[in-house]
Amino acid sequence: MKHYCYEEWVQYVKNDMNDQKREQLETHLYTCDQCLEQYLQAMAANETSLPILSNESNFTDLVMAEVSKKKEALPDTVGNLDTMPIVHLVPDTVNNINPMTKVPSVPNTKQVGRKPTNRKKPFYQQAAFHYLLAAAATLLLTFSGAFQSLATYAKSVESPIQVQEKKPSVTEGVINKTFAWMDSLEKKEANKK
Repeated sequence: MKHYCYEEWVQYVKNDMNDQKREQLETHLYTCDQCLEQYLQAMAANETSLPILSNESNFTDLVMAEVSKKKEALPDTVGNLDTMPIVHLVPDTVNNINPMTKVPSVPNTKQVGRKPTNRKKPFYQQAAFHYLLAAAATLLLTFSGAFQSLATYAKSVESPIQVQEKKPSVTEGVINKTFAWMDSLEKKEANKK
């Protein structure tokens, strides 16, 4: 991957390059974190030379309003708004701006709250199709006996487990036999007296 040097990013920030080179750098920014870091450093270093917004709080709202106006007026060119100069988008909101300065990336209107079109969805994407499919699967499982076998399995799981007699451990057996032997000895002694 080719990386661009800091000086090229400074030229990009100052808008001292042709459109083709600018486009290459913008595309590269999407994939390279190292160059993005250099771009941010160039922006910070040249922050004082960048244009000043006269009304910062309403700038985004005005840009989005202009984008929606342009989208309604020119439906064929909506996809090209990312290369449109900012002066054309919002003419009266920016002071001291170079007419050649472009917005690095205006959001594509496909991502920004587009009005839904009234295209008919295919039959397999409609809710009625999904309900019919679920009903057909339920009927198929019912008549095939799948639910019956599930009910039988559930009964076997719910039924109490039959407790088998616990076999005493070897130690318990030895102790029990010892006590039994001692009891028999005591009985014999008691009978002799």
